[in-house]
Amino acid sequence: MACQCLGSALVTSTGASRGLASAVTRKPLRMSTHTKSVTVTAARLSGNCHRSLSCFHSKAVPAHSHCNSRRQRHQVRTEAYNQKPDIADRVVASVPYLIPLCDGLRYGKFFFAQFPQFARLLAPLNPLVSLYFTVPFASFAVFFAVYLGIINNQNFSRYCRFNAMQAVLLDIVLILPGLFENLIRPPSSGPGLQAYISLYNSIWLFVFACVAYGIGACLTGQTPRLPFIADAADQQVR
Repeated sequence: MACQCLGSALVTSTGASRGLASAVTRKPLRMSTHTKSVTVTAARLSGNCHRSLSCFHSKAVPAHSHCNSRRQRHQVRTEAYNQKPDIADRVVASVPYLIPLCDGLRYGKFFFAQFPQFARLLAPLNPLVSLYFTVPFASFAVFFAVYLGIINNQNFSRYCRFNAMQAVLLDIVLILPGLFENLIRPPSSGPGLQAYISLYNSIWLFVFACVAYGIGACLTGQTPRLPFIADAADQQVR
C-alpha cells in the first residue's frame, strides 16, 4: 500500500514537472509575439512620422512660392519705374499735383505778403484757383474724380496711378494742420505769432517743393518719390 502511494506521488510529480517544462517553453513564444507587436507598432509610428514630415515639407513650399511672388512683384515695379512713360502718361501723372497746390495756398498767405514777387509766379493759375474755390463742392468732386478715375482705374498705367496717389496723400496730409489750428487758437502777437508764421511758411514751402518736384519729374519722364509719402503710395497702388 505504501508502495502504491509512493508510485502515485512520483507520477504526480512527473506530471507537474512536465507541465512546468511546457509552461517554460511557451513563455518565449508569448514574448516573441509581444516583441512582434512592438516592432509593428514602432514601424507604424515611424511611418506616421515620415508622413508628418513629408506634410510639413509640402506645407513649407508655399512660403517659398510666396517669397518668389513678392520678388516678382518687386521686379515688375522696378521694371515699371525703369520704363519711360509716353507724353500722355506724363501729362496725366502731373495734373493731380495741382490739387495739393491749390489746397496749400492758404498756408502761403504770410509768405506771399513777405515775398509778393513769388505770388506773381503763380498768377497764371488764378483762374483755376478761383474756379476751384468758388464752385460748391469742387474740391471734393476733383478729389474723388482723381481717386476713382485715375487711381482705381486699371486702364491707366501704374506710373499715372502712383503719382495720382502721391498727390492725394499729400493733399490729405494738409488736413492735419487745419485740424490743429481749429483746436488751438492762433496767437495774435509776440513770439507765438512768429512761430505761427514760421510754421505756415514751412508748410507752404514743403508743399510747393513737393508739387514742383512731382510735376517736374513727371514732365521729364522720371518717377518722383515724395518724402514720407512715396512708400505709402507704393503700397496702395497695385
